[in-house]
Amino acid sequence: MRTPSPQETVEIALAAARGEDCVVIVEQGADVHLRWADNALTGNGSGDEHRVSVVAVAAGRVGAVSLCGPADRAEIVALVRAAEEAARQAPPAPDARPLPAPAAGSPHWDEPVPAAASAVLAGLVDQLAAGFGRARRDGRVLHGYAEHRLRSTFLGTSAGVRLRHDEPAGHLELTARGRDGLPVWTNAVTTDFTDVSVAALQDELDRRLRWGRRRIELPPGRYECLLPPTAVADLMNYAYTTAGARAAAQGRTVYSGTGGRTRIGEQLAGVPLTLRSDPAADGLRCAPFLVAPSSTPTRSVFDNGLPLGPTRWWDEGRLRSLVHTRDSADELGMPLTPAVDNLILEGPGGASVADLVAATRHGLLVTSLWYIREVDLATMALTGLTRDGVYLVRDGEVVGAVNNFRFNDSPLAMAARVTEVGATVPTRARDWGDAVARTAMPMLRVQDFRLTAATRAV
Repeated sequence: MRTPSPQETVEIALAAARGEDCVVIVEQGADVHLRWADNALTGNGSGDEHRVSVVAVAAGRVGAVSLCGPADRAEIVALVRAAEEAARQAPPAPDARPLPAPAAGSPHWDEPVPAAASAVLAGLVDQLAAGFGRARRDGRVLHGYAEHRLRSTFLGTSAGVRLRHDEPAGHLELTARGRDGLPVWTNAVTTDFTDVSVAALQDELDRRLRWGRRRIELPPGRYECLLPPTAVADLMNYAYTTAGARAAAQGRTVYSGTGGRTRIGEQLAGVPLTLRSDPAADGLRCAPFLVAPSSTPTRSVFDNGLPLGPTRWWDEGRLRSLVHTRDSADELGMPLTPAVDNLILEGPGGASVADLVAATRHGLLVTSLWYIREVDLATMALTGLTRDGVYLVRDGEVVGAVNNFRFNDSPLAMAARVTEVGATVPTRARDWGDAVARTAMPMLRVQDFRLTAATRAV
C-alpha cells in the first residue's frame, strides 16, 4: 500500500478527528553525512526522517502523541485515536484556548518534498582529499564530520491552518592533531556547502598548531577572555531558552524582578548588545510560524500556527522581551513575543579576530566550550570546560597554548562585563547546538571570566 504524502497525512488525520480541536504536524526529511579520521574518509551515509505528531483537544484537555517512521492510513487514524484517548485521561490544560485562525497559507503546500542529494557533499569530498594530502605532508592528522539535512515541516489544524516550511542546513567540524597529539578544532555552518573552504579551515588549524608549540601552565582565576562565536552561541542559547516570561514572573529565574514583576527594561549588557530573532534572517531562515508537538514552559500546543516575526529580546543591552505564549502574554498583560527558532547577537564595532587579539594586552583566546551544565537557574550560573585550545595573548600577540580550564559563570553576568564586540557571523554552538541550531554570533571580549580549576581535558 502506498504511504500517504505529508499533505495527505495531515488531511487523513484531521478528517479522522472527533474532538474539539486537532493539530497535525508532519516532519519529513533526509540527511547525508561524511566522517573522516587519520587523513582518510571512514564513512558516508544517508537517512530518511519521518515523524507524525497529533495533538487532540477534548473538553479543554490535551493529548499529544507521535509516531516515527512512514505511516499508512490505518496507522494515522490509530494515532489520532491514541491522542484523543490521552486527552480524555489528561487533567484540564491551564492554557486552553481556541487555535489560531488561518492567516496566509504556504503557496508551496502541495509541492513534493525535496529529495536529499548526496551530490551536495561531492565538492567537499574533493576538498578533503586535497586537505588529507596537505596534512600528511605537514605531519598532521585530520578528523571530522559533515552533515547536510533537508527537512520539511507540514502543519495542519482543525481551525483551517495549512502551513509548510522547508529548511536546508549543514555543518562541518574539523579537528587537527600535530606530532604532539594535542587537538585543535574549528567548525563551519552552511546551507549547501558551496561556501565552505576546507583549505581556509585548515589554515586556521595550522595557525593554532603553531601557537601550541609553546606550552604554558596557568593557574585558575579571573581572566580577560576572547570568547569565539561558537562559545558565545552556547551561552546565548541558554540565556534564550530559559527566558520564559511566566517563570520569570513567578520569581523562578534570573529574569525575575520583585513583586511578581520581571526585569524587562533593565540594562543587562555593559555595551549595547542586541539579541534578536527573525524567521527571515539571511542564512538563518527558520519556520515563520510556531510549531509545538507538545507544550513546554515557552511553547503551547494551542499556539500552533501562530505567525512569527522579528523580535528583539535585548535592545542595545537592555532587556526588551521575554518568551511568551498567548496565555502568558494575556495573564501578564504583555505584548505577545513567541519563541523563534534562530538567534542573532549584534553589537557595535564589528572587529575581526585579528583586531581583537592585537588590542589585547594580557588575556586568553578560547577555542570552544564543552560539557556545559546548569548550576543555578535563579542566577543562570553555568559550569563547563574549555576545549581544544586556549591561548595566551600578550601585548597583541599569541605567545603560546595554555592548559584547559573549568569555568563557572553566568551568561547574564558575563554580558555585563563585555567590553568589546567582534563581527557577527553565522555559527553553531558546539555543545548546545541542538537547542537553537541557527545562530549568528560575534567574538566577545569579556573581563574577569571565571576559570575555577585547571583541567587536563583536551
